[in-house]
Amino acid sequence: MRSFPVFSTRPTGECRVCGKTFEKLRPLQGVCGLQCAKKRSAQIKKELKEQVKADRAEVVKRKEKLKPKSYWLKLAQTAFNKFIRVRDSGLLCISSAVRLVLECVGGGFDCGHFRSVGSAPHLRFNEDNAHGQSKHDNRYLSGNASEYRKGLIVRIGLERVEALESNNEAVKYSVDDLKAIATLYRAKAKDLLALRES
Repeated sequence: MRSFPVFSTRPTGECRVCGKTFEKLRPLQGVCGLQCAKKRSAQIKKELKEQVKADRAEVVKRKEKLKPKSYWLKLAQTAFNKFIRVRDSGLLCISSAVRLVLECVGGGFDCGHFRSVGSAPHLRFNEDNAHGQSKHDNRYLSGNASEYRKGLIVRIGLERVEALESNNEAVKYSVDDLKAIATLYRAKAKDLLALRES
């Protein structure tokens, strides 16, 4: 009887980890052995984590694009107001000479604008136009404008006050401008707080 050479009927494949050629025991087998299977499992977990992270970043970007300009304006105004409160804590109220304390419950005092944000929106982020003011003066006395002006002259001088009063330039803020303003004033407030703690 004639003997015939025996050929393997199993397909072969290339290991996805080490690159060696191996005989497949199962049709979807992608690795040559247990060690390579463990390494491949770790690679897949890492790739999945990276994909999830990238997907989340993409969702955050998309959500950011959907936010209206008013959201960024409010964010920038909040950062600016906080900086003014940090800057002026410990000073006297600009309009009533009450000591301003930052640590009080509810914030202690407001960031009062000499020319209001409603009447002069172009000055909303002007540091000369905004100063620490007691909540009573800012909220219940409509900013106490006449006393504010007197306190402002003492603090920054008549020339700068008159420059504020005559400033009527129109300013349009883009979303990128507002993001930059928010970032700038968050950093300034953080630096001031750190400086006071040291």
